[in-house]
Amino acid sequence: QVQLVESGGGLVQAGGSLRLSCAASERTVSTRDMGWFRQAPGTEREFVAHIGWSGGNTAYADSVKGRFTISRDNAKNSVYLQMTSLKPEDTAVYYCAASQRYMTYVPHLGAGDVIYWGKGTLVTVSS
Repeated sequence: QVQLVESGGGLVQAGGSLRLSCAASERTVSTRDMGWFRQAPGTEREFVAHIGWSGGNTAYADSVKGRFTISRDNAKNSVYLQMTSLKPEDTAVYYCAASQRYMTYVPHLGAGDVIYWGKGTLVTVSS
């Protein structure tokens, strides 16, 4: 059982930046596709960003492209989401996600590809 623990959420003004971190309980980020999803009140969980285990390919939702950057540190067994130019519509609980090991290439993670979820960290962007 892999545990994912997010941190770094908080309250920020529009235009500001935050960096989310996801720490895994075992050496896993180098062998699994990792991603970030988010869920705002009254909405479904949606894909935000993805990084592949092989080659480190990245993908982003159109709504965050050019503003968010996903990265990983295999030595620290962690994945990060750098968020800049934040908007009130980015307000949500952000979840770290992991696929099975050595997953066949996908352009980006879908919720159905995720087998481990973190508990989430709240990001609130004020206008």
